[in-house]
Amino acid sequence: MKKEEKKVKKEGSYGADQISVLEGLEPVRRRPGMYIGSTGVDGLHHLVWEIFDNSRDEAMGGFCDHIEVTMLPDNSVRVVDNGRGIPVDIHSKTKVSALETVMTTLHAGGKFGGDDSGYKVSGGLHGVGASVVNALSIYTKAEVHKDGGKYVQEYSKGLKKASVKKVGSTKNHGTIIAFQPDEEIFKQVKFDWDTVVAHLRQQAYLVKGLRIDIIDAREWDPITGGKGKSNDYENAFWFRELELEVPSTTFYFEGGLVSLVKFYNKVEKPIHSTVFYVEKEADGVGVEVALQYVDNFSSTIIPFANNIHNPEGGTHVTGFKTALTRVINTYGKKNNLIKEADGGFTGDDVLEGLMAVVSVKLREIQFEGQTKAKLGSTEAQGAVATVFGEAFASFLEENPDEAKSMISKSLLALRARKAAKAAKDSILRKGALEGMTLPGKLADCQVKDAESGELFIVEGDSAGGTAKMGRDRKTQAILPLRGKILNVERARLDRMLGSEQIKNLVIAMGTSIGDTFDLEKMRYHKIILATDADVDGAHIRTLILTLMYRYFRPVLDAGYVYIAQPPLFKIKIGKEISYAYTDEERDKILGKDAPSLEDLLTESANEEGSEEVEEEEEVASRAAVREGGKEDVKKQSSKIHIQRYKGLGEMNSDELWETTMDPARRILKQVSVVDAEDANKVFDMLMGSEVPPRKSFITSHAKMANLDI
Repeated sequence: MKKEEKKVKKEGSYGADQISVLEGLEPVRRRPGMYIGSTGVDGLHHLVWEIFDNSRDEAMGGFCDHIEVTMLPDNSVRVVDNGRGIPVDIHSKTKVSALETVMTTLHAGGKFGGDDSGYKVSGGLHGVGASVVNALSIYTKAEVHKDGGKYVQEYSKGLKKASVKKVGSTKNHGTIIAFQPDEEIFKQVKFDWDTVVAHLRQQAYLVKGLRIDIIDAREWDPITGGKGKSNDYENAFWFRELELEVPSTTFYFEGGLVSLVKFYNKVEKPIHSTVFYVEKEADGVGVEVALQYVDNFSSTIIPFANNIHNPEGGTHVTGFKTALTRVINTYGKKNNLIKEADGGFTGDDVLEGLMAVVSVKLREIQFEGQTKAKLGSTEAQGAVATVFGEAFASFLEENPDEAKSMISKSLLALRARKAAKAAKDSILRKGALEGMTLPGKLADCQVKDAESGELFIVEGDSAGGTAKMGRDRKTQAILPLRGKILNVERARLDRMLGSEQIKNLVIAMGTSIGDTFDLEKMRYHKIILATDADVDGAHIRTLILTLMYRYFRPVLDAGYVYIAQPPLFKIKIGKEISYAYTDEERDKILGKDAPSLEDLLTESANEEGSEEVEEEEEVASRAAVREGGKEDVKKQSSKIHIQRYKGLGEMNSDELWETTMDPARRILKQVSVVDAEDANKVFDMLMGSEVPPRKSFITSHAKMANLDI
């Protein structure tokens, strides 16, 4: 017994040998999510932002006025700036070139020095940006043009291939970083042009006088691609000098944040013409704020710290909201614009219809997490509250007409909030009296576990009846909606809660709405929109998504909303049945030599509304040959049946289950909000009250529409 105890103790020993020490950039490759957030599409693009941020920091310091970002054919990215160039002399501590130190060592760079030789303001990822990108790339090349010399060093997975060497002379000055992300790290190495353009456009607004060129050369062949042959590419400083015929765009703005606010409000109707703007420093923090109210119910605040977008806000946003609420309340009461019965404005009241950009610049900056999503520097809150509060109070005093418009907007929000609360309380009281009765048309599922539950939202009673018969009663619930729900983009919460269809959906989901919303009470972790594959179905789906985005955003962010993909065609050739979800799939099933759809489809007046045709034996034989060869011709029926589904109600329950509801075979598209600001603009444009922007969008995209008429 004693021997066994000793053996166990020896095997479970814990000493110095059990401590792992990761050297160099190995911890980055071992735990990439700690440094770039994820290894998905967001983390992939984060690599571009990190290298760009280093060049942008040069511009913020006044050392650079031009940055070029190029996406190349091998999924690599090339970033060029005309700044000072990364130092290449030997670093006193590391005993190697400063360039090598920056590229291969965490927490090394010009962001930590206390003298004027470094950066007064920077946005890099805690000084680890370049080295992290290097660690997560299969190949990286740094090229520095400095003091008349051209210096190069190459790396692979964060390790240098050779020492820094001088390869020639140059008249340029600046840095070129080219990197190719490692496919062993990232799920998919494919950069999105729109994502890159949107991010860099934003940066161009934030740095006045900075020119940013973005070039998409992914389809360019460096061997046969015209002027830009491979040799030219290797020797060129600016890629644009090659004059290739590839997609590109350039951003250059002098208006700064005022221009950015106008850009986001271009599809809106401002309630005051002047865009408020202030730029001032307080307690060592540079504060810049621009805002404008529009005739809308939603609000958008876009925060930046050292020109880094902070999607989760932070201390600067807290300071801004505090000052905004205080100043508007003070001005309204002082000028008798707020009645005693109204009380005072809450933060939500003064935010309604607001479009604002808040930017701070700090020498010592702290983010909550490595990906800079939220600012944590406490001094930013007081600085923003002081600078913005004083300037905005003066603005209201000096512009009484503008101030009155803002106060009126907040008063409407206040009164709507009270009306909505009364309506919501009425709904909740009614639910309590009825034992929180679920909507009568809801066919609920048996399981009470939200993770297993699915709610299918279908269009009309006909589709609802079919879905109820074809579903898995254990896990699938069905809620039919009658027609098109209220467009919540044009309605306040009180009117919205008066809509029977929306009220049924809210009660079915179980989360409540508004200030009592609770994601933990969600009754289903899959909300599946199963509308018809026609224009009306698309409109209903858009209305529901608008509701979700405006009032149930956490449900979207959690990934609980899906769009069902029912088939467009049922094709029967002989006894074989196939389903096609697109026109291309239909043509593939019929074969490349198939007769045209006009030849095959004839309107049928049968009760099921199906469209089918009985062709001549010759046509059936051709189809049979394509499917199984000449020897199978006699086994095939002499009929080809094609049914075009106009709606879910045209399917029988077995067809609906087999194609749209069966988890093993169905196709679902998960709804996500990749860029909240862009999504906000799209919903404003498509569902808002302003007609001209929507008309312009429809006109410019008319040729892209695929209408089923």
